[in-house]
Amino acid sequence: MTKTVNLLVGDNPFHGISHLSQERARTRSTEQNQENIEHAANLVELSLKNGANGFMFSVDEITLSIIKNLNKNSQTENIDLYAIVPYAYEYVRKATQTGGVAGLARQLSKEMIFSRNAKVIALNMGGLIRFNPSALLKVYVNYELSRIRSVINYNFALKSIMLHEIITDMALALNMNQLFKSYIKFMEKSNVRPGFETRNFAYLVEKFKEWKIDFSKVTLTASFNKVGFQMCPSKIECEQALEDAQEAEVIAMSILAAGYLKPAEAVGYLAGLQRLSGVVVGISKESQTTETFRVLQKGLN
Repeated sequence: MTKTVNLLVGDNPFHGISHLSQERARTRSTEQNQENIEHAANLVELSLKNGANGFMFSVDEITLSIIKNLNKNSQTENIDLYAIVPYAYEYVRKATQTGGVAGLARQLSKEMIFSRNAKVIALNMGGLIRFNPSALLKVYVNYELSRIRSVINYNFALKSIMLHEIITDMALALNMNQLFKSYIKFMEKSNVRPGFETRNFAYLVEKFKEWKIDFSKVTLTASFNKVGFQMCPSKIECEQALEDAQEAEVIAMSILAAGYLKPAEAVGYLAGLQRLSGVVVGISKESQTTETFRVLQKGLN
C-alpha cells in the first residue's frame, strides 16, 4: 500500500458483542463476567506490542477503566485513541434501570451537571432551553470528551470522536445536513477530529458530497471485507465510495466478517484498497492477538 495503515484494537469482545449472532453475543457476555479489566488491558497491551498502534472504543465505564489500567501499567507510548459515542447498549441498560427515556434523560442530565465541567453545564442549559438537536449533541459530546480526558495521560493521543452508527445513519435518513456540519465545526474547535461510524457508507459519501462537506476533515468507519459482510448497499458500491472519499481518513471494521474470515484471508483484500487509512479488529484471546496483528502488520505496512 502507498501509506501506513493504522492498526487498531477494537473493544467489542470486552462488551460481549457479536455482529454475527445473538447466541454468540450471549456466550461472550457470560464469559465477560469471568474476565476483569486487567485482562482486557493486557490484551490491548499485547496487541500494541504485536503491531497495533491504537485503540477504538465505545465510551463507557469498562473501556475507561481499561484505559486507566493502561495508564498505570502500559510500557507502550504514543497510543492513538478513537472513541465512539454514544455507547448505545449502556444507555439502553440505563433507560431500563431508570424508568425509560424520561428517566434516562434525568439521569444523564444529573451526570453532566455533577461532572463539574462549567462548559458542559452552560451548553446543557442552552441546549435544553432551545431543544436544538445540534446544541444537544454538542452538550452530550462535550460531556463524553471530558470523561475521556479525565482518564488519559501523555501516552495517549485522542485522534477522533465518532458518532455511533445509530446517530449517523438516523441523521442521514432525516437529511440533517446542519447537524453534521455543526458537529464537524464543534469538534474542530475542541481540537479533536470529527468522525462518523456508519452501516451505509456509500450513501454517507453521496450525501457528504452533495452537502459539500470537506472529506479531509473527517474520519469515517465502515465495514470492508472480502465477502461483503455488512457492506451496504453492496461491496462494489462501497469500494467506489471509498475512491470518491479518498481525502477522508477511512477505517475498515468487520474485516474478518464476524469470524468468517481468517486474518490471512482478509489481509489480501484489504491491501488492495489503496484509500484505506486504518483497520480495526476485536481480540478476545492472547493467541488471536499475536497472529492477527502480526499478519496485518506484515500485509498492510
